[in-house]
Amino acid sequence: MKRRTDCVAVTVSTLVFALLIAAMFPAAGHAQQPPLVPAPPSAVTPDASAQSPQSIQVQGYTLSPAQAEQAIAYARARHELYFIDVVYGFLLLLLLLQLRVAPLFRDLASRATDNRFAQTAFFAAMFLLTLDVLSLPTALWSHRLALQYQQSIQGWPSWMADWAKTETYTVAIGAIVIWILYTAMRKSPRRWWLYFWVVAVPLIILGAVASPLIFDPLFFKFTPLANSQPALAARIENVVHRAGLEIPESSMFEMNASSKRKDVNAYATGLGKTKRVVVWDTSIQRMSPDEILFVFGHEMGHYVLGHVRDGILFSCAVLLIFLYVAYRVLHWMLTRWGEAWSIHGADDLGSLPVLLLLLSVFGFLFTPISNAYSRHLEHQADQYGLEVIHGLVTDAPIVAAHAFQVLGEVDLEEPDPSPAVRLWFYNHPPLDERMRFAQTYDPWSRGQTPEFVK
Repeated sequence: MKRRTDCVAVTVSTLVFALLIAAMFPAAGHAQQPPLVPAPPSAVTPDASAQSPQSIQVQGYTLSPAQAEQAIAYARARHELYFIDVVYGFLLLLLLLQLRVAPLFRDLASRATDNRFAQTAFFAAMFLLTLDVLSLPTALWSHRLALQYQQSIQGWPSWMADWAKTETYTVAIGAIVIWILYTAMRKSPRRWWLYFWVVAVPLIILGAVASPLIFDPLFFKFTPLANSQPALAARIENVVHRAGLEIPESSMFEMNASSKRKDVNAYATGLGKTKRVVVWDTSIQRMSPDEILFVFGHEMGHYVLGHVRDGILFSCAVLLIFLYVAYRVLHWMLTRWGEAWSIHGADDLGSLPVLLLLLSVFGFLFTPISNAYSRHLEHQADQYGLEVIHGLVTDAPIVAAHAFQVLGEVDLEEPDPSPAVRLWFYNHPPLDERMRFAQTYDPWSRGQTPEFVK
């Protein structure tokens, strides 16, 4: 429902894990977060008298001076942290290369066992844990900002427990991925990038299928929406039927985000039989039922329009490019500096930090493109949400606009981001743009057929 490129500190191993295991561009995201305050007088409200979209006085996203000051300060702090984290990650990998840490772990692993897989698992555990422990300062800083700006209520013990859970499955899956990667390198020094990609594609799909069932429940509780919110679930059924679809109740969930967070959100996730729509309980607490219907319509758009599938396909295509470029540059770097780094070749486990550095740089430079693609999907979902609640919700354009206003106030969205900030940090359209679109999109009065919901 909202943008998520708010630059929470990301460890290098988590970045690569995301590249190789999970879709890089999930259809919906999680983002940031302050306490809801009454909408300023210039903001639209769902209590406005019934009007046609043509007669609505279009209102953009606004905040009170105090809110705006706080939102801008929070955004700047996150953006600064993002670039600090990126530079720190690059320098950390370069330092580990200069200190020959990976070759040290490689030698320890080879002395511990003769089994290739066991060596890789031992090496991966030591190296990935070292990276992530050394990356903790920026992760801690990120959570401190969330607490400072009242975007999180999660205490430090709980946060550290979540970090430990993430490390456990990242290292476990990372060991398997690294073993597959270096097996491909040894078997085919010239085509490893292609063969590894062939194996990585089903792993990415498996990650999308497994995430809602295995990983997400490690951090939050998910309750069938029909059990926790039967009245809301009944209204949602009307929206589903309006679209001529069948989304089973078993695919609609409420997540107890309020146990750790204050922000509002909803998202679509999963693939195949695990595909589902999730609404955070904070959204239900902060928004009116009509606004929740629009939020659900937006997420149903991701579900119906196949955005999770499209994101995975896009991720796979990008990963193939990443791997080929890494193959070409890795050979050049090892020819020039491999001896100084005690790396014997591309298929040497000691080359992992070089590969991680290349993938990290490529991922950083690719950020504006991935954000642009995500903004396109999110705009489509906004449009679908407006179409699917048309005729079911009174003053639907105003309801949708007010839902965005609430989203911005609760999540402390800055009111007027610069073009550069939009380019680099926004994987959703800015709220002002979304609000204005919601109030002006009206194919029905012009005798046109809606694009998605006929």
